[in-house]
Amino acid sequence: MTLISIDGVSRRFGQVTALDSVGLDIRQGEFFALLGPSGCGKTTLLRILAGFEQPDSGSVLLDGADLLAVPPHRRPVNLMFQSYALFPHMSVERNVAYGLEREGLPRQEIRTRVGEVLETVGLAAQARRRPHELSGGQRQRVALARAIVKRPLLLLLDEPLSALDKKVRAEMQLELKRLQNEVGITFVVVTHDQEEAMSLADRIAVMRGGRVEQVDAPVDLYERPRTPFVADFVGANNLFEGRVTGGRFEVSGLGVLPAPVDGLEEGAGALLAIRPERVGLAPVSPAAPEEGEAGVLTGTVVDVSFYGGTSHVALTVPGHDGHVLVATQGPARVEAGVRVALSWDAADSALIPLGEIQTQ
Repeated sequence: MTLISIDGVSRRFGQVTALDSVGLDIRQGEFFALLGPSGCGKTTLLRILAGFEQPDSGSVLLDGADLLAVPPHRRPVNLMFQSYALFPHMSVERNVAYGLEREGLPRQEIRTRVGEVLETVGLAAQARRRPHELSGGQRQRVALARAIVKRPLLLLLDEPLSALDKKVRAEMQLELKRLQNEVGITFVVVTHDQEEAMSLADRIAVMRGGRVEQVDAPVDLYERPRTPFVADFVGANNLFEGRVTGGRFEVSGLGVLPAPVDGLEEGAGALLAIRPERVGLAPVSPAAPEEGEAGVLTGTVVDVSFYGGTSHVALTVPGHDGHVLVATQGPARVEAGVRVALSWDAADSALIPLGEIQTQ
């Protein structure tokens, strides 16, 4: 069931187009992420949902009703700010209760709801503490409790984990997902952190230049990017530009590479995307030719980096600009200067149509 329907929303600031005819549907109870580089329009869209910006054109429906016609303070929407914005002179429970007190709810109801939500976020024991007595992760939980205690239909989160260190951020990603599942509120998070979006969201909208490039579940977004930008932006990818020739994918200077060409016409240009963990390495003898055979490239290792569970190997391949990246489990069994053969299965790669490429 669709909770938020965004149709043709545009917003301009002078000569700058922040949003360009954006259309999105966000489902009830979904954890939805807006992902993209700085300046792509994701925060502007979040502010429109919150009521802090008005679009120049387009419509936004919340549960079938016109959201744009409702003033910000009357919308069943809460926004959790990046800075948390807690009142330093108030205790945890007073911070959480503040919004309910402003609504004039009975004291007993406020006490009950605050107690329930503090239990949910695991802060019942810290109810009497002030914000300066809490860790960064605990302060974020207070901000979350304050946002959900009003029981909004929609909770907006603007870079919610950016102020936390890496270890606490990983813990809070799990906490956010657990909390969203438990309370059943629709969450929309804005982030430029790909790992954060992939770990939290049910679906992700990748934005660029005020437009939506692709909307998909994290696995589909990673495995089947539909545009060159998404292929390059989401995770690491090895990209090869070529065209379909004789029912195979041919790249100038490299020859024929494994690729899923079904459905592409003869002569169609495409971008081949292959993830580093999908590329296999095998040793080659010093006497092996430089040219790659069909389905196999030959390259030279230039760098090996160990990251605990995985190793990242960078290689140069004759005829290809830039490096080819390979990820292997555990310590790599190659070292700089060694020549290796690279291979992958066509089914493990993705082809993104580019249109017909003209021959020289």
